[in-house]
Amino acid sequence: MHTTTRRSLAAVGLVTALATPVAVSVATTSAAATATGAGAAATSAAPFCGITWGSRPKATGPGNLWTGAVTGVRAGRHACYDRLVLDVAPGTGRLGYDVRYVDQLTGPGSGLPVPIRGDAKLQITVNAPSTLAATTRTFDDWRTFRQLKSLGSFEGYTDYGLGVRARLPMQVFVLTDTDGGRHLVVDVAHRW
Repeated sequence: MHTTTRRSLAAVGLVTALATPVAVSVATTSAAATATGAGAAATSAAPFCGITWGSRPKATGPGNLWTGAVTGVRAGRHACYDRLVLDVAPGTGRLGYDVRYVDQLTGPGSGLPVPIRGDAKLQITVNAPSTLAATTRTFDDWRTFRQLKSLGSFEGYTDYGLGVRARLPMQVFVLTDTDGGRHLVVDVAHRW
């Protein structure tokens, strides 16, 4: 906030209304606020790594279907989050997904419960078929990921279960490859 704007707002008593933990920099914090600890409180209220994703379900419309098949799954560790990438072959349509925290993972088609390591569970549905074999990968010594299981493919939809340390912020997005394939990316933050 500009100094002149801050002074104008202070004159009418509106500065306290703007004292939310949005983006307070040390340079705009007064010496009196720093001495009383108010500056430290505003700084500590900032989100971890600037992440504001939340933990609510992330999904596209159910009509978004892709004809290319899931060809691979890989994971990586980053400074602020763990990342899961599902590689999908070139096809037609639009790649859709539904990623959400659930109390119990369920197998596609059967609806039977599937156990997985982790205190929280993400059910990941990709609106594309798969011919990959069922696999389980355990993530030892990772900050967030605990275990990944392929749950199966049924009627053009493929499901994965991802066990994570806790219900943490996540984001989901689709990238287009140079060959026309797609990558479904699921990032889960290390903490709030």
